[in-house]
Amino acid sequence: MERIADGFKGEKAIITPYNVRREQTENEITRQLYVTHIGYYPQARYHFRERTGGTNENILIYCADGAGWIEYKDEKHVLKKHSVFILPANETHAYGADNRNPWSIYWIHFRGENVAAFSSIIARPVVLPESDNSRFGDRLRLFEEMYRNLEMGYSTENLEFVSFCLQYFLASVKYLSQYRITKNVEEADSVQKSILFMKEHLELPVTLKDIAASVGYSISHFGAMFTQKTSYSPMEYLNQLKIQRACSYLQFSDLQLKEIAFRLGFYDPFHFSKTFKQVMEITPREYRKRYKN
Repeated sequence: MERIADGFKGEKAIITPYNVRREQTENEITRQLYVTHIGYYPQARYHFRERTGGTNENILIYCADGAGWIEYKDEKHVLKKHSVFILPANETHAYGADNRNPWSIYWIHFRGENVAAFSSIIARPVVLPESDNSRFGDRLRLFEEMYRNLEMGYSTENLEFVSFCLQYFLASVKYLSQYRITKNVEEADSVQKSILFMKEHLELPVTLKDIAASVGYSISHFGAMFTQKTSYSPMEYLNQLKIQRACSYLQFSDLQLKEIAFRLGFYDPFHFSKTFKQVMEITPREYRKRYKN
């Protein structure tokens, strides 16, 4: 089947490093359920995947618009707007977008000791009917919560928060009636605001003083507060965010390694490659070969 070569306009994805996944399996909260891959493909014309033997993770596909199909256990299921399918780990499968009305999908690869708790919604299509209290937007905002927190780095608190969000997301499908009578809220604190400042200035020369000033603290007070909150120093966290941005460039652009290194303020391509491998455990070239569409 034909498959688009250059990705899908507006797509986004995060693939967590293997060392982070090991940390998730050792944490009493995250080991219950944790995200390994997460992303969004809008109007994904010619999207197609076929995996003999499946993947190591369960794959959730939420069709937000358009249509597509999933083949599993010799059955073909059609997914339309506001429907969900969770493919079990290590099972042969294939899926793709409808040729005439390609789907827009939110997708999550996840693992954990508590996967069986959601067995009733795994390996079958689940349709989320429209109603006055459907809360489709709330569910997608919950997805964005997971994505944004992972995008802001892999601190223990972020990973634990995403783990709880994932459980809530799955529960919103399994316990549909209960979900539709509840509300959720958002909060932001100084550390989160400083991380947003870092994200907005990843391709500019930023100092610790700049980051601290963005939230109105002295360098010493901010550094101690940030480290206590995230388990990383601010500059370590900034470096982690740069690697995450580099992953996006490697996966969704044709920028050369030296261009990515220059954009993100590394001394040279060698420094960039060395730092990238320390965080992701593979080289930038290996990452691009493995994950680029």
